[in-house]
Amino acid sequence: MTVDLIIYGGFVITMEGRGTGIIPDGAVAIQGNTISAVGLTTEIMGQYNAHRTIDAKNKAVLPGFVDTHIHTSNAIVRGCSQDIDKWMYSGILPLLSLAETEDLVAGSMLNIIEAVKKGTTTFCDYDFPMLELIRNHIKVGTRVMAAEMINELPTVTYGVQDTYLRDFDPAKGERQLRDARALVERYHQSCGGRIACMMGPQASEMCSVEMLREVKDYADKNDLDIHMHVAQSDRETRQVMQRYGKRPVELLEELGYLTSRLHAAHITETNEKERRLLAQRGVSMALCTGSIGIISGELPPAEEYMSHGGRVGLGTDQAPGNNCNNLFNEMKFTAILHKYKHSSPTVFPAWKVLRMATIEAAQSMGIAEQVGSLCPGKKADVVIVDLYSPAMSPVLSGPVRNIVPNLVYSASGSEVETVIIDGQVIVENHVLQTVNEAQEVVSANEAAERICQRLRDTGWDQELPLAQWTREELY
Repeated sequence: MTVDLIIYGGFVITMEGRGTGIIPDGAVAIQGNTISAVGLTTEIMGQYNAHRTIDAKNKAVLPGFVDTHIHTSNAIVRGCSQDIDKWMYSGILPLLSLAETEDLVAGSMLNIIEAVKKGTTTFCDYDFPMLELIRNHIKVGTRVMAAEMINELPTVTYGVQDTYLRDFDPAKGERQLRDARALVERYHQSCGGRIACMMGPQASEMCSVEMLREVKDYADKNDLDIHMHVAQSDRETRQVMQRYGKRPVELLEELGYLTSRLHAAHITETNEKERRLLAQRGVSMALCTGSIGIISGELPPAEEYMSHGGRVGLGTDQAPGNNCNNLFNEMKFTAILHKYKHSSPTVFPAWKVLRMATIEAAQSMGIAEQVGSLCPGKKADVVIVDLYSPAMSPVLSGPVRNIVPNLVYSASGSEVETVIIDGQVIVENHVLQTVNEAQEVVSANEAAERICQRLRDTGWDQELPLAQWTREELY
């Protein structure tokens, strides 16, 4: 039988079974956008011919990473919200309020390029204006679950405090809801199913009950999942308590949100009772260890949530206060910080966090029948990693095998050599094949400079902490 592509001779990390399912000297056969067969090289090469082959000797072949929570446009103000107390109101939001649509599109493309070259093949992109940003995913060729992020807060500029109850702007919310519906109507299950859509209220503190009901009703009628921040901070709890006299999880339970169709980012400020309830309802958790650690100095309760049977997948969140969207980085952060928290080196072993970036991330998003492991019938989303780079060597294959630990604790992502999405080679020999990377980087830098000029024109830079530290030559 002839197929389009065979990858052979590598350490094929299938992520099937309870662990990582490694096949030494393994091969993957791909026909169209689907995996036809996975097995030993001798078996696959004996059963199939191919129009093209890739020699993966001394390389790891693994399923593409699934990023369960990312705001790609935020990369346009990368590195502008760390090391400060009020990361949102003194960092990211004043700058983003000065960004125009073309700036956000440029930041999104930059972020997508960064992530896909480091092995991310599926993006849960939760952002705005998604009607524009989604075109970047189509151009690059990524798999995406896209959600227009809806909120009813007035556009945040400068000097806003979160200690008092914020007013809502219903007209803004309705505009974003219209855009969310348009996104679904135009793009849901497009590009052969590579593009899917969800509904995305930003948070219970940022949407009225009326808006949350409208979103839920539309999602139910159109068989859509919902992605949102849930109990992400004490700010959210404070605002919801002031407005409704309820905590966020209690409010969402009353509104019927707590089902397996809800993907909740962070749940940092939940208590034990709330975590148990969320898990019992089948809600999945997006764990963004790096982001929450940097912007809040906290560690979301992933292991507690998993102890109640909750589904958890890794996400990278946002580049202003995580500074990179790299799931290799998230795996390492997640493992180390949980070991530190429990004073135990056995917590969150490498094989577990690799699963949380692949098959368990896919399970958390409800797409495990499509992606997350290398298995016949699944989509051909495959990443090839060079194990003969200095940081990954030496390669020990037995009796002790060090490949998975080194992927988690040693790799930076620069070792990713080839990325295949939906059967198409998107990155080859480290080079992006679908868009002009250098040109996109220039465009993003030009957009960022425009934002900086607008910041100078407003005079807000006189008070922003990072601008002050720049003047003091600390930054």
